[in-house]
Amino acid sequence: MMRRWLTRSIGLALIAGAAQAADMTVLRYVEQYPGDPPYVTRLLVTPAFMRMDSGEDAGDFVLLDRREKTVYNVMLGSGMAMAFVPGRLPARPAAWRARLETRPGAASTLNYRLLVNRSVCSEGKLAPGAAPDVARALGELKSVLAVTQYRVWQASPREMQNDCDLANLVWEFGRVLKAGLPLEETEAGGRVRQFESESRMPLDPALFSLPEGLPVLNADS
Repeated sequence: MMRRWLTRSIGLALIAGAAQAADMTVLRYVEQYPGDPPYVTRLLVTPAFMRMDSGEDAGDFVLLDRREKTVYNVMLGSGMAMAFVPGRLPARPAAWRARLETRPGAASTLNYRLLVNRSVCSEGKLAPGAAPDVARALGELKSVLAVTQYRVWQASPREMQNDCDLANLVWEFGRVLKAGLPLEETEAGGRVRQFESESRMPLDPALFSLPEGLPVLNADS
C-alpha cells in the first residue's frame, strides 16, 4: 500500500513542474509529537509565497514572502502577526561534525540519516527531484527562522540544549532538502512527519495576503 501511494505521489510531484503559473502546489503532511495526537500540516506554494496552515483557509497560518525573505506568523485569535527576517548566525563550533548518509529506497526514493557528531538527528525517506520548488521554499522558510531558532536554543536551560535541534533547525536542514523532498521524517526528539498527498489547485491570491488591518509586530522587538 505504501509503495503504491508513494509512487503515485512522486509522479504527481514531478509532473507539477509543467503546470501553469496560475496554479499553486498543495502538499499535505501528517505530523505528531510524542504523546500528542497527530495533526495535518498543509503547504501552499507559489513562486512568490509559501503558506503553512492546518488545512483551514480561515485559520491561523505562517506566510513566507519569498521575494522579501520575510516570514509572518499570523495569529488571528490574538489579533496580531509576528514578522521574522533573516539574521546572521554564529559559526559552527570547531568540534561540529555533520554528514548526510543516503541509500537507495523503494520507488526511486532515498533512505537518509542526518548525523552530527555520531548522533542521528533525523532519518527517513526522501524523493529526489520531486517538487523541487517546494523543497526550496521549505529551505527558505527555515533560513529566515534559523536565527530565531538559535536564540531560543541559546536561551534554553543547558540540560535542554541539544545539538540535534541546531542541526535540524539552524545549520544542517539544507543538506536534507537539497537531497530531495521529505516523505518521512523522524527527528531525535521524537517528532514524526509523513507525506500524505500532493496536488495542484487554481491560485487563490487571498490565501497569500495578511488580513487587512492586522497589526504586524517585529519579532526582534
